[in-house]
Amino acid sequence: MTASKPPVERFLDGYSCSQTILTTYCERYGVDHLTGVKMAAGFGAGMQKAKTCGAVTGGVMVLGLHFGDDNSMTSAGRKPVYSAVIDFMNQFEALHDTVSCGELLGCDVNSPEGMQTAVAKDLFKTVCPKFVKDAAMILDRMLESA
Repeated sequence: MTASKPPVERFLDGYSCSQTILTTYCERYGVDHLTGVKMAAGFGAGMQKAKTCGAVTGGVMVLGLHFGDDNSMTSAGRKPVYSAVIDFMNQFEALHDTVSCGELLGCDVNSPEGMQTAVAKDLFKTVCPKFVKDAAMILDRMLESA
């Protein structure tokens, strides 16, 4: 990780989970901060469908930057990225049993009722930071050993 601000702090400052993870690693891969913010903007809240957690999708983007290369336009060339993504997602699931935003939070934040539950329970400040921290920890380990 090369960002000046720790991921959880960035998340608590208002970045989405996916923006937090991607922008934490942007500088390392020569991607400017604003480009990272824009690229990851649509992935928070499980891509607005309470599907795959934004911390996980942010991690997948980082893995593409790290393991992708000039051969990534072919199926064979994407294999290192795919392998890393499977490993990353398996490690996240080992910690949290799922990569689904809705399952992680116990509510669908894309429904009015689910959002009301998330806000009432303060899930974005009490639960989500753990997912951001764990995604960054897994990425750090994987990137250091690659």
